Amino acid sequence: MEHSMSDPKTVSPLRQRMIEDMAARKLNPHTQRSHISSCKRFAAWLKRSPDTATPDEVRRFQLHLIESGASICNRNRIMTGVRFLFRVTLRRHDLAAEVWHIKEPQKLPPVLGPEEVKRVLIMATSLQARAMLTLAYGCGLRAGEVVRLRAGDIDSEQMIIRVVQSKGLKDRHVMLPAEVLDLLRQWWKTRPTAYDAGLAPEQRWLFPGRSNRRPLTTRQFGRLFKQAAKAAGLRKTLSLHTLRHSFATHLLERGTDIRVIQALLGHEKLETTARYTRVATGLISKIESPLDGLSVPRRKRARRDTEEPPTP
Repeated sequence: MEHSMSDPKTVSPLRQRMIEDMAARKLNPHTQRSHISSCKRFAAWLKRSPDTATPDEVRRFQLHLIESGASICNRNRIMTGVRFLFRVTLRRHDLAAEVWHIKEPQKLPPVLGPEEVKRVLIMATSLQARAMLTLAYGCGLRAGEVVRLRAGDIDSEQMIIRVVQSKGLKDRHVMLPAEVLDLLRQWWKTRPTAYDAGLAPEQRWLFPGRSNRRPLTTRQFGRLFKQAAKAAGLRKTLSLHTLRHSFATHLLERGTDIRVIQALLGHEKLETTARYTRVATGLISKIESPLDGLSVPRRKRARRDTEEPPTP
């Protein structure tokens, strides 16, 4: 190849072909950037174009990642991008066969209690922050789904929100709580309107960003959550996604059918939703242990009459 994939100043024919392959398969832009970054890292380690790699070098690169201290999650992410290059762009199935994945440890997602969620929402630093955080918790939305909401996605007649082309390129509906609708109406009266010109009302962003016709970024939304969590006195290691975890867990504890929760979250597999049964502490604490059965007092035996019957 004329240029290595690790060269930041040029786009090599190999990288361009990989970009086209990812675009043809409609991979998420974030996934595309991750795959390119992974292949650049492999090319930098290899010190030449990846299309000249050997199976042994693929094996040694994976060992290098482990020895360099890369986490299991990061190591698997890098090798997913490299495998895409081998399998799809280069059609080198011999190299793709050398890529293995390490099983990641299954960790319980962090969940807030109802009172903790209430404190976070109360301590939101602005009306915008409160509306966005209430949407994330009250409707179980991902951060990207909240920031990409448009006015036309809010159906106040049916009291539902339409989530358009979210993860997995799927549409879905979620409920619209009355409190959320009230906050959105308050926010709509004060939201910035500098970039509304030329847009139909239903196409306007609910939470416009600082650049022309772009919504607020998920990074900016994350900062709003961090500020509210800090003001609420929470010292746990939390992320904005914690509100979505809490939404699912609290619904489960209230007895909502798990398949309904699956539909609200937009999960393709029920197994993904089922993990919340492991963190539903309210549900778990109500389960009766078999140990409780051992502490039940035994019934007293009926006293046997030991006296002999009188002889006739």
